[in-house]
Amino acid sequence: MSVLQMKVPSPGESISEVEIAQWLVKDGDYVEKDQAVAEVDSDKATLELPAEQSGVITLKAAEGDVVKVGQVVCLIDTSAVKPAGSTEPKAEEKVENVQVPVSSVGAAEGATADKEIAKKDISYASGTPSPAATKIMSESGISAKQVLATGKDGRITKQDVITALSSNQSSESHSHAIGNRNQNREKMSMLRRKIAERLVSVKKETAMLTTFNEVDMKPIMDIRSKYKDRFAKHHEVNLGFMSFFTKAVTEALKLFPAVNAQIEGQEIIFHNYADVGIAVSSPKGLMVPVVRNAEQLSLAEIEREIKRLAILARDGKIKPEDMTGGTFTITNGGVFGSMLSTPIINPPQSAILGMHNVVERPVAINGKVEIRPIMYLALSYDHRIIDGKESVGFLVKVKEILENPALLLPRTDDSLEVLLGL
Repeated sequence: MSVLQMKVPSPGESISEVEIAQWLVKDGDYVEKDQAVAEVDSDKATLELPAEQSGVITLKAAEGDVVKVGQVVCLIDTSAVKPAGSTEPKAEEKVENVQVPVSSVGAAEGATADKEIAKKDISYASGTPSPAATKIMSESGISAKQVLATGKDGRITKQDVITALSSNQSSESHSHAIGNRNQNREKMSMLRRKIAERLVSVKKETAMLTTFNEVDMKPIMDIRSKYKDRFAKHHEVNLGFMSFFTKAVTEALKLFPAVNAQIEGQEIIFHNYADVGIAVSSPKGLMVPVVRNAEQLSLAEIEREIKRLAILARDGKIKPEDMTGGTFTITNGGVFGSMLSTPIINPPQSAILGMHNVVERPVAINGKVEIRPIMYLALSYDHRIIDGKESVGFLVKVKEILENPALLLPRTDDSLEVLLGL
């Protein structure tokens, strides 16, 4: 018998341990080479563990176990014969033309804007339940057809079953004087624990303040309404709000470099480039993939890169290096309907821009009251490095560019088609 020991590979620099989030196979299953056998959580991302060879697998770690990089987590008997009649695993059919996933990323369309925020297609019971999900389903008497699957490739996760049970309980007749008072406990994932630690440390270690402003979104919405079809056909990607915000931010950062800087010990590091992080809500928690050198990219290139990174985050395939080294972050609570918030700085950065929903509001235009699509903006910043004048000036500049996108043109006599690359 020939047995292969599968060890945990290093997910990235400075990561020494991971957590077994979910086994995708059962003990004793026959697996094919390169088949995903487990999902592992690091403090930066969730990654798949592929089988190194074909054979019968023996699990050596349980779901929820924290294991060291290089530790053996399973054995594969490569001499085992493939069972007769078995078929190679097939990936579930995926949605075509996926847009940027629902998250803190993308365009906050609001009540007046076209809903172009992409959503992951969620199907009922389109995949295999995880072992933990299977156990809960068996104990509760719930079938796969009653569960809304949100896992990768339509896989039913433990949380999907818990959500389905909660929904079933809430839909029961309210005539009962006392409802079900059961409780469920779940261990926080390594990623969620790391997020919690970082957010608390920011509140303790920075002098964080937030300044606000509002922006009239009509100019950008008019551009999108006029050019979105041509833009999508020409560039094969949709024209959203996020590319405009990213470009406005990169222009404002040139004027206010402290907003793009960070503190390291007794020194301030200024960056002559803009690596803009885009906060994304993934099934595993908040992630911030980074658009590198955003100041050099066109609107179409920014949209493509945001879409690429967001899909990787949604599918659990994003790498730690895709989320490190950002100099500034944009987060968009507007996709969830947020009117106003105070976003928390993403360390070691010194500032973060919060977008919100677009709402029609009465505003004064040239002495007359008009109804305009208004978005509130929030800039949270570290007062240790950024003064009030700089923070307010930065946000005012972002507002000016968004309300007059022609300011992004290289020459005053250029048309908007030049800006859009048409």
